Amino acid sequence: MAQRNQGGGTSNRGFASMDPARQRAIAAEGGRAAHAQGVAHEFDSEEAREAGRKGGQARSQRSAANMQASDRDVQGADIAHGDGMGGMRTPSGPMSPDRSGPNNS
Repeated sequence: MAQRNQGGGTSNRGFASMDPARQRAIAAEGGRAAHAQGVAHEFDSEEAREAGRKGGQARSQRSAANMQASDRDVQGADIAHGDGMGGMRTPSGPMSPDRSGPNNS
């Protein structure tokens, strides 16, 4: 039977279950090997600039979309609840205990 670690009942197998320091060490070995073989990609300043620009655009678009969604949620709540009383208002004012209502039989 496989042993379970104490991090939520998952398996002790695999890269993700390793100690973060051990993960970093293994990843660093891979990076060093790729550089030694000459197959590692290295950003030049122009590539780095372009990547940063694209990241900034993506974040800006997400932020704008989130703001629009938030505005729609607020507007939808205003429409759904009318005057903010949750539909408990009558033409003459809020329902009071002396008026007949669903809970005053």
